[in-house]
Amino acid sequence: MREETHKSGRELSAPVNTNLPSLASEGAESSLPPSLARRAAEGSRYVLVGVFVNIVLTIAKFAGGILGHSSALIADATESLLDIFSSTMTWAAIKLSAAPPDAKHPFGHGKIESLAAFLGALMLMLAGVLLAWEAVNGLLSPGKHPVPAWYTFFIVLSVVGIKEALFHVFAKKAREIESSALLTDAWHHRSDAIASIGTTTGVGIAIVTGWVVFDKIAALLCCVLIFYNGFKMLRNSLGEVLDEQMPDDFLHNVRQSIEEVPGVICVEKCRIRKSGLCRIADIHIHVNPEISVAEGHVIAHAAKDHVKQLGKNITDVTIHVEPANAEEDE
Repeated sequence: MREETHKSGRELSAPVNTNLPSLASEGAESSLPPSLARRAAEGSRYVLVGVFVNIVLTIAKFAGGILGHSSALIADATESLLDIFSSTMTWAAIKLSAAPPDAKHPFGHGKIESLAAFLGALMLMLAGVLLAWEAVNGLLSPGKHPVPAWYTFFIVLSVVGIKEALFHVFAKKAREIESSALLTDAWHHRSDAIASIGTTTGVGIAIVTGWVVFDKIAALLCCVLIFYNGFKMLRNSLGEVLDEQMPDDFLHNVRQSIEEVPGVICVEKCRIRKSGLCRIADIHIHVNPEISVAEGHVIAHAAKDHVKQLGKNITDVTIHVEPANAEEDE
């Protein structure tokens, strides 16, 4: 076989051994990867813990806000009530997104998790708008509201510590299992902590000075922060729903790794998108144009196995083989 050199300067690979190990069967794609099931189970457990904590805190904040005459605390409790619904939706989404592929959904059900993150972010933004409306009404009629009771200050102070701790625990787990829905849920906890910080300040000033307006201003500022955090999460989850490409550094690492596979000359295209807890890859590789179809098939399977073993949660890989001296795709 004559030797050729690819335009990148790398020598074309010689024919490969067709006895190289390959994927056992195409049916393997339809089974649920054990790692995915484990991550989904972990995410679901965390969400349920958050639901329980939110129920307890919501009851405490509503009781304190109503009995203690604090609009800011009632607004805070309302946002927590929405968190309970959002968390329940997140729990269901994580469970459903981990279901294995089927005939109608060959790429799995990961988009359910991405969609839940999207809807959760919308709910966070909606909560910010509704609570801001209540705060503005309170500012327009400050004389109609009594000064908050002293104990409301200690209620919201306790909430700050609990919710901020939940955020850090949930966010760490969300990044570990790569769950956008769980990360959105974590931000619901942080938004509650942020709201409670503002509430603590406003209630404290209102109690000391007797100026109820500070309670309303605190509630309004909390709503702005809640809406902003919801917008950030909405933007991230929308990228997943629309199959946004993975970051350049991620793609670069995958490209470099594939080019180490025997028989692969270079990676021409590398498209990877996130779907729930997993990633789906579509990769075009260049091989020696003089090898047989069987040899190209073996190289493709070797590249496919290599990608799935990178530890980047890429569970579905499509490898397209092209001759190294072929023209660019139209």
